[in-house]
Amino acid sequence: MAETRPFDVQNYLTTPEDRAAYFEAILEEGDSTLIAAGLGEIAKAIGVSEFSRQTGISREAIYKGFVPGGNPTLDTITKATKALGLRLTVTPAA
Repeated sequence: MAETRPFDVQNYLTTPEDRAAYFEAILEEGDSTLIAAGLGEIAKAIGVSEFSRQTGISREAIYKGFVPGGNPTLDTITKATKALGLRLTVTPAA
């Protein structure tokens, strides 16, 4: 019998394309808690120190804002997505 391991999304966020697809799926849900937590997962996958360097967002702000229940500002989300090479877009709801 094979041993099972807990699922960790960070293991699947290894490329910019993977991170973009993950973030796009989260945005489609439209849940601000998921958006914050998803950016946190991406930050951890990259490495919080590296993510902090790329975005100019402090490590403390990343740990506080990008968690379930976190409430990052639009400015913080914009900095994070820009540093990831992503952009936020709006489309009509179906």
